[in-house]
Amino acid sequence: MRIGIAADHGGFELKTQLTAALKAAGYEVADFGAPELVPGDDYPDFVVPLARAVAKGEVTRGLAICGSGVGACVAANKVPGARAALITEPFSAHQGVEDDDMNVMCLGGRVTGYELAWELVGKFLNARFKGDERFRRRLAKVAALEREKKS
Repeated sequence: MRIGIAADHGGFELKTQLTAALKAAGYEVADFGAPELVPGDDYPDFVVPLARAVAKGEVTRGLAICGSGVGACVAANKVPGARAALITEPFSAHQGVEDDDMNVMCLGGRVTGYELAWELVGKFLNARFKGDERFRRRLAKVAALEREKKS
């Protein structure tokens, strides 16, 4: 499984830790930046290319990290085909994939410690979309919203 990861300054340290752990666990990791810690950089510069890669299938799943995770989530969800959620506990890390086909998990580098983050990543990456009719129906409605043209 090829995993994409991106973070601004607020998530840089957690990104570095998770990247090392993912590689040690045998995952191929595509790093969308930031390539170095630059205080004041902007999460959309890294999260949007990650979300686009997930939507295009260039990576299987994405991890987007900023200080709180909120900005990363907002930015990722602007990309059609990206289904991102800010995750802070284990149930949602797998349920978001199983029911909602979440493909980008957002984390807060300033609010989520490494141990919990690693647990959440494991739940996220090991979960599979159930594909029940009700879940597909709901996702079709979301996809229709993405296709609407702005007036």
